[in-house]
Amino acid sequence: MTDAGRARRLRGALRGALSRRLLWLLLASGPWIMCCESAEFDPYKVLGVSRRASQPEIKRAYKSLAKEWHPDKNKDPSAEDMFIKISKSYEILSNEERRANFDRYGQMDENQPFGQSQHQGFRSFQHSFYFDESFFQFPRSREFADSKYLLHHAQFNSEVLPDSFRRPYLIKVTSEWCFACVHIEPVWKETVEELEPLGVGIGIIDLGYERRLSTQLGAHRAPSIIGLVNGRVSFFHQAVVRDHLRQFIEDLLPNKLIQKISDSNYESFLDAWQEENKPSVLLFDQVPVVPLLYKLTAFSFRDYVRFGYVDQGGTQNARLLRQFNVNTYAPTMLLFKEDTVNPVDIIQARGMKKQIMDEFVSNNKFLQVPRLVNQRLFDELCPIKQFHRRRKFCVLLITDQDQAFDTGNKAFLDFAVANKKEVLRFAYVYQRHQQPLCLALLRNQAALSPQVVILERRTQAGKVVFRSLSGGWNGSEEDKYRLHSEIELLQKDPSYLSADATLPQLNNEMAPIFFIRWLNAAHDYFIQVYDDLLFSNWREMMPILSLIFSALFILFGTVIIQAFSEPGENKPQKAKAKEQPPPPEETAERGGTSSRPPKKDFVEVTELTDITYTSNLVRLRPGHINVVLVLSDASKNVLLRKFAKEVFSFSGTQTLHFSFLNSDKHRRWMPSLLRSARSDEPEQDEDLSDFSGHVLALNGHRRYFCLFRPVFTGDESTDASLYDADAGDAYSRKSRSRSRSRSSSKSRSRSHSREDRPVKRVSSRATSIELHHKLDRLGLWMERLMEGTLPRINVPAWPLLDENANSSANQS
Repeated sequence: MTDAGRARRLRGALRGALSRRLLWLLLASGPWIMCCESAEFDPYKVLGVSRRASQPEIKRAYKSLAKEWHPDKNKDPSAEDMFIKISKSYEILSNEERRANFDRYGQMDENQPFGQSQHQGFRSFQHSFYFDESFFQFPRSREFADSKYLLHHAQFNSEVLPDSFRRPYLIKVTSEWCFACVHIEPVWKETVEELEPLGVGIGIIDLGYERRLSTQLGAHRAPSIIGLVNGRVSFFHQAVVRDHLRQFIEDLLPNKLIQKISDSNYESFLDAWQEENKPSVLLFDQVPVVPLLYKLTAFSFRDYVRFGYVDQGGTQNARLLRQFNVNTYAPTMLLFKEDTVNPVDIIQARGMKKQIMDEFVSNNKFLQVPRLVNQRLFDELCPIKQFHRRRKFCVLLITDQDQAFDTGNKAFLDFAVANKKEVLRFAYVYQRHQQPLCLALLRNQAALSPQVVILERRTQAGKVVFRSLSGGWNGSEEDKYRLHSEIELLQKDPSYLSADATLPQLNNEMAPIFFIRWLNAAHDYFIQVYDDLLFSNWREMMPILSLIFSALFILFGTVIIQAFSEPGENKPQKAKAKEQPPPPEETAERGGTSSRPPKKDFVEVTELTDITYTSNLVRLRPGHINVVLVLSDASKNVLLRKFAKEVFSFSGTQTLHFSFLNSDKHRRWMPSLLRSARSDEPEQDEDLSDFSGHVLALNGHRRYFCLFRPVFTGDESTDASLYDADAGDAYSRKSRSRSRSRSSSKSRSRSHSREDRPVKRVSSRATSIELHHKLDRLGLWMERLMEGTLPRINVPAWPLLDENANSSANQS
């Protein structure tokens, strides 16, 4: 062997030895590298707490740092990364098991066999030479393919939520440090690969980044799987298996999307096109259960097309298969419009794809001549003009449902099929159902025969230009020729449409009644509450439960209070012997002017007679007042009604009693009362005075009264309450000044004569007083009575009610 060969062998041996030593060095330093990598992230340092910190200290530090570094409040570019570190640190340290694992091994994964020694870990590292992820036990980072499914709050509300009315969505809620999410990842991938080609929307929400969106959906933990259909959120609560997820999506769809069709009902199904105003699609396949692909297609086009499913293996469908000559070896779709015998389009393929089915249905989602039943259909059939080359003209037949219009309607359909063009859209409308639209196009004139209108929409506000076909529409060949000529002129000169109008919004003829919509909303609400209660989603249920318990507490609390308070109020109150209750006016001075609301809807007014006089006045209990209305036989009915109306608000006061005195029966009682009040004055003949309308507040125990005089409605209108106060003050002054010198007698006589004038004026001007206005100011007088501001007129004794008695009844 030459020296050159030996040198090559020596260099090869040295290279191999160095390679082996380098490899063993790398293997030996593997655990140290792992420890260094894990030591780069220290949750204790991030939160600024010691390793012996308690849970309350960790929680306080987390709240303080989260408020400081929240991206919405802190505009620092590194705030978002810092906020994520803070959240991850709190997630580790708030869990005692994860915290212990981190303190021992510097690891955060709960699935790592932490009980093994470092030597065992090193051997595992040697056995896992290919650096398999299962050895490191770190949560796998989000794959690049998942980034296209990530949802954000604005994107969800602007795109996903409206799109959920066309297709269902399956959304996974995850986070970067979710270890349980790693276990469901393979099943999730298989499910996405199966359901996404069928038309199911897929979404992923990161709980750490999209807190606002997760709160809106009610997802507060990871992993969670959410289904979204028609804007309604449903949670998946079963084991994460592909079949369960597939069944979860099927259960979210409405039940009556596809109707089972057989020889017995296919004719009625196809003949319902006029009532439903939709084309019909028959799906033929050899499986007895409707495939999910067909259900998803029917859900997407449920507002435009009716779907029926035919099981080709069933024995009850032989005549149907024979009539339409359907190939039993491949799935088939037949689409029918107005003609229920011959389908307008057919598609047949062994591997039916969602894209092929969507294109097939979207090209035929309107009838040849659809009926305008709502504004959305009108907007799609007759779009607003945007550009000159994209203008659309709508040929509209205004007709009705009577059999007399059937000939013209059939002729219009034949004309539309024969003159099908891209720029023309044919439709009809029932005048009875869309009367505002028809009146706007017919210049407020009802159509006695069918009319044809050619229109073009110009603005979103409803402005259109149109032209009516002269002579109406009867379906004759002459009518068809005139309509064809006008369409030709219109295509050459669009200004041929000379009339303009503003159309109102169309009525929604297909909208369910309010009761049905209310039942559907109530059903959805109770289903949601049932799911929340069944699966203990207490975070979402707390507001509802709080509202329910608050209402029950208020209801039962009110019933209990009334049950315990009513018997006490009905019991008679025993007055103390030593302490007498103050009169109502003194009570009002201390506690306010408000009176207790009445418990009855009427006022008890008793008549003062020889029998009731003593109990209602002479022996009236201390602190009680009897309000007495003086009337006559002629004014009894009118004054009693007015009196009851004025004092009704005060009838709830227990110390007030209401009575009336007939002056025709007891003519001398009122003059005797007034004479006893001014006993030092010479008596005057007041027997003939008219005291009807006077009201007295009599305190039988203290022997005083307050006087209300009726209101005058003539030229001498005077404030009655003020006049009563002046008169009462005069009476009080006379009672207090009886022992004064004779030098003041002239002044007192003038005062007395001035006070007597209204009484005589009442007698002389009785004809000018209207009975129903006499007590107009009684309510104000009663308020002053309750306040205690009315003057009191003292009497030495109460006169007897008997006319023939001349003495008075002294109280014992």
